[in-house]
Amino acid sequence: MDLSQKDWTEKLSQDNNSVVLDVRTQEEVDEGSIPNALHIDIYKGQGFIYEVDQLDKSKSYYVYCKAGGRSAQACAIMNQLGFKNTYNLVGGFSEWQGEVAYKE
Repeated sequence: MDLSQKDWTEKLSQDNNSVVLDVRTQEEVDEGSIPNALHIDIYKGQGFIYEVDQLDKSKSYYVYCKAGGRSAQACAIMNQLGFKNTYNLVGGFSEWQGEVAYKE
């Protein structure tokens, strides 16, 4: 499901069974990320599918990339794997207004 940043963050703040999933490349993640996000690079192809399939399917996943395209693709893949609640951040990290975490 595609959500605006406002709806995505509101839903996330009220969801205590959630995981934030960053599907960008490592280089993009190094430039900053949404705090406490789990990182699995969608460009890993089959590796991405394998890693995602290991995740707890009973949780809600709030997925983002740089602009919203790869995360929409990730949500579609996750839905095919049996995930019921995936939320795509429209506009992605490039339009993110919230807190940003940087690796040390």
